Amino acid sequence: MSADDPAMPVLTATVLQSPDPVRLARFWGALTGWTVHEDGPTWLRVRPDDGGVGLSVQYDDAYESPTWPPAPGAQGMQLHLDLQVEDLAAATARAVELGATEAAFQPQDDVRVLLDPDGHPFCLFLPGA
Repeated sequence: MSADDPAMPVLTATVLQSPDPVRLARFWGALTGWTVHEDGPTWLRVRPDDGGVGLSVQYDDAYESPTWPPAPGAQGMQLHLDLQVEDLAAATARAVELGATEAAFQPQDDVRVLLDPDGHPFCLFLPGA
């Protein structure tokens, strides 16, 4: 909580739904270099060692992968994560090696849209993009 206003919320994580939260948390941990905290098979936390904002992964047996790009009548993307990188090609190759898929539709040259192992879209982008 904020020292100035104890009623002010502080964002600590974005939560991703997953049919396999252990696998997804391990993917995000490997991609970001953050530590995976396994609180159980249905809830995991992925956090930077400095204690900053992280990700959580929650089991959802009804999870449906979003469609990218959006399409009428298809499961839409609720959010996506943006990650800045210095070498777009190398970072994309590393993400794919870890289990991501490069999306067929790429709207910008200095941004790569990828899908994590459960189909959540995320972007790798160069500084200034």
